[in-house]
Amino acid sequence: MKRNQIDTNHEDELFEAILALKTSNETRSFFYDLCTPAELEGLVDRWRVAQMLVQNTPYRKISEETKVSTATIVRVARFLNNGFNGYKTIMQRQGKL
Repeated sequence: MKRNQIDTNHEDELFEAILALKTSNETRSFFYDLCTPAELEGLVDRWRVAQMLVQNTPYRKISEETKVSTATIVRVARFLNNGFNGYKTIMQRQGKL
């Protein structure tokens, strides 16, 4: 589904549901129910790549350590630098930036 075709009302409901989670265990259980193992692995991989990018880790080293393709690394870097600031917001709150 293309980004501009997502029903924003349902999208808001999902985000509100995520905000209602109180612990990492609750969040883990919700995402285990919500995502396939491959989808969750992709989310975890992209988050790990973003954290390595802000530490200025070279793409080749990121790929070797994470087994993520360079295409995915480039995509994460593009959103990290020119996206919606989601990665940066969380990293700032966690003291990673």
